[in-house]
Amino acid sequence: MISSMQARPLGHTLLLANPVSRSGMGKEGAERISQMLSSLPSSTCTLEAKLTTGPGDATKIAAAAGDFDTLLVLGGDGVIHEAVNGLMSLEKGQRPVLGVIPMGSGNDYARTLHIIKNRPEKAMEQLLAAHTQDLDVGQVNGVNFMETLSFGLDAAIALDTMNHRTTGRGAHLFADSGWRIFSTAKDGYAFQGTIDGAPVSGNEAVFAVQLGPTYGGGFRICPAAKPDDRLLDICYSKELPSVPITLAVFALARFGLHTRSKHLFFVQAHHIELDFEAAPPCQVDGERLVATHFEIDSVPCAIKVLVPAH
Repeated sequence: MISSMQARPLGHTLLLANPVSRSGMGKEGAERISQMLSSLPSSTCTLEAKLTTGPGDATKIAAAAGDFDTLLVLGGDGVIHEAVNGLMSLEKGQRPVLGVIPMGSGNDYARTLHIIKNRPEKAMEQLLAAHTQDLDVGQVNGVNFMETLSFGLDAAIALDTMNHRTTGRGAHLFADSGWRIFSTAKDGYAFQGTIDGAPVSGNEAVFAVQLGPTYGGGFRICPAAKPDDRLLDICYSKELPSVPITLAVFALARFGLHTRSKHLFFVQAHHIELDFEAAPPCQVDGERLVATHFEIDSVPCAIKVLVPAH
């Protein structure tokens, strides 16, 4: 346990928690963090806790958090995604520092930040010893994302996991959905557009745009992605390979070993525009987004985040 002499001062702090995260453990986690910080009086000037009550609530709470120095968000990638969108509605100088206490299924943003998952006190200890870093945010059609955006079959897998969270978690759940969807896939998604002005087109199975390396609870889709390099990392295909090849590449992606596949392309960019013939499956930090035209940008150094040493 970090002593009060070692604790990083968080100033006026708001703890925002999703009480139903991790199968209802979020409320208990928030109570434990409140007790922990109360026992470290030098860590905060004030501490206020708020629980979300439904979809979109975290965005509203974060958007009204301009008077706080630190916003601690406890929950999975969904509530963090909402909170980031709330923070981005504030003027840059009014955004409190973001601290992530991961208690979710995928926890991909926490994985990018090297924060201990589903152990709230341990994560809080890391945050109290962390440094503040300016990190990038992505934007697609006006929606902000902190980790992942994808279109096509991989997005269909991510969305499918939302309907099966009671049967598993994280990478295992993503893998189960992946085998089911990829093994029956016969058609890709026709697209055309530009990547930093260079034309691109095809009939894709995968088109992932990443700020961090993983999605789906640890699948290393863009292993080199970094949230502070001002760039979007992209992994995409131009055609749908045979089912055996598709499944083999999917299995390799679990550990980031798919990068040499001749069926995949890896690039970095600041701006992407994509048009699909019909609205493809699309997920942004695990949430559904429906459109046929997408404009995607990197927003450099958009939010200040507590990042532990690693």
